[in-house]
Amino acid sequence: MALTPDPLSPSVGWNVIHLFLKVQPGIDAAVVSAAIDSAESDGCQTVVAAIVGHKADLCVMATAEDLWALRRLQTGLEGSGLEAVESYVSLTEVSEYATSTPEHILEARLHPNLPPEGMRAFCFYPMSKRRGEADNWYALAYEDRRELMMAHGKSGREFHGRILQVVTGSTGLDDWEWGVTLFGVHPDDVKDCVYTMRFDEASTRYAEFGPFYTGMVGSIDEVIGAIAR
Repeated sequence: MALTPDPLSPSVGWNVIHLFLKVQPGIDAAVVSAAIDSAESDGCQTVVAAIVGHKADLCVMATAEDLWALRRLQTGLEGSGLEAVESYVSLTEVSEYATSTPEHILEARLHPNLPPEGMRAFCFYPMSKRRGEADNWYALAYEDRRELMMAHGKSGREFHGRILQVVTGSTGLDDWEWGVTLFGVHPDDVKDCVYTMRFDEASTRYAEFGPFYTGMVGSIDEVIGAIAR
């Protein structure tokens, strides 16, 4: 009989995983659905997106209080005929610069309700802050960093109703420092948001971006129907 490990949970917020998967011969759609259902019964919140482009066929984003629950989801998906070709591990968090943010907004960042209704355009990318000789984010004083991030956040708020941004922290957990997941009403909402915010000094001088994954949020049946070969 398999042992059930004690839960491993963050002291604040939730564990998050993004699994980017490709279909292998013999995929069993029923096993994929069963893995998602089992994860949700196990305390996970899941988002499934069909990915456009060569990097992956689909993404399963999941949040959970227990890190073991995310590991069980990964095992279930890989046993269905899906192969993980990329992944990202992070935690929901509240920014250190959000000291004056209302409590209900902070709660939504730590425990987001996903996927947001009416926002089916999906994008994920990792990022870090630059540590160059000329531009080193971590050499700036806290107040300077806070001022830059306040301006950056103001740009993002211009897209309220068009974009939901979920920023999760990954320092010490994955290769980059943050994972950014964007949900949009239309694909061009995502494009406009990223383009606009790149002109903020916090991004222009201090941000490094990883690969972008783009797609459409759907039910597991919709996504499997779109990617099954």
